Amino acid sequence: MIRNILLGCILLSVCTFSNAQTFTLQVQKDSVSFRGLDTFGEDVIWVSGSKGTVGYSKDTGRTWNWVNPQGYGEVDFRDIKAFSAKEAVTVSAGTPAVILRTTNGGKSWEKVFYDNRPEVFFDAMDFEGKIGYVLGDPLDGSFQLLKSTNKGKSWKDISNQMYLIADKGEVAFAASGSSIQLLNGVLYVGTGGTYSSLFNYDPKNLRVDKFDCPIWSGISSAGIFAVDFYDQLNGIVVGGDYLQDSDNRNNVLITQDAGKNWIKPQIPVYGYRSDVLFVTKMTLIATGTSGTDLSTDGGMNWKNISTLGFNTIAKSKSGKHVYLTNSKGQIYTLQLN
Repeated sequence: MIRNILLGCILLSVCTFSNAQTFTLQVQKDSVSFRGLDTFGEDVIWVSGSKGTVGYSKDTGRTWNWVNPQGYGEVDFRDIKAFSAKEAVTVSAGTPAVILRTTNGGKSWEKVFYDNRPEVFFDAMDFEGKIGYVLGDPLDGSFQLLKSTNKGKSWKDISNQMYLIADKGEVAFAASGSSIQLLNGVLYVGTGGTYSSLFNYDPKNLRVDKFDCPIWSGISSAGIFAVDFYDQLNGIVVGGDYLQDSDNRNNVLITQDAGKNWIKPQIPVYGYRSDVLFVTKMTLIATGTSGTDLSTDGGMNWKNISTLGFNTIAKSKSGKHVYLTNSKGQIYTLQLN
């Protein structure tokens, strides 16, 4: 009976769960995996993914414009930054490593960074105003870091200015574009693999702190997959092992001192989670391939609100609109009532 009810909800493209959380399917693009997602203001959404797919909506997801960059049909665009309905920057994962930028709503794209070395692999990108960073997997023992000071028009490799030193086997994950966050000038970086940590990269004060994070790690498929800070002290990390996505033994941790110490929730998320988002200080959403969870007490207790699995979460400026994407070419809106 439960299986039939869930199937009926999916066929109707709208699923309602307890406390009236409603998931509404906005887009279905076959054979595309979406992992890049960002918003601008209240109405604009940009999305990116596999097969060189990039699109945007100017009306909260009701209609979409698909503006795939020509010549990049085999590229997986894992992250995207929206500056307006016309201006965006997207970054690839895999070889070649490429960053593209548009100022005319995707009618044309400018290649602003390119590296065809096979060892280069970009994981995530984030901006605060005109300042942006792209994180890449370690090269010669340190995580690669690119910086832009002009909204992605140009990029400089700053990996050797302030080193993000990686332990052997330590990597970052490109599952959601959320393994880094730039907030009030500080870049937070979550890692995994054989070792899991949180970096606080503070270029203003010429300081890099690396804190142990006791989330599930120790193998190549586990660690921190997403970081979100509400302010410079209070944050959350989620992850786990994506190969065991229903196992929730140690997939979420909270910090109140920027990563120096970690707190386990009383009721954790319900499996591996690739992204997490503060909608408000008390309301958080976490999602992964095995489902989506809600907390209304700052992350201390979680409730599973859907078996629908997603890669990425984003919200509008006010938090009124919440969006999720997955590897089935789907974009959903989530209504929190």
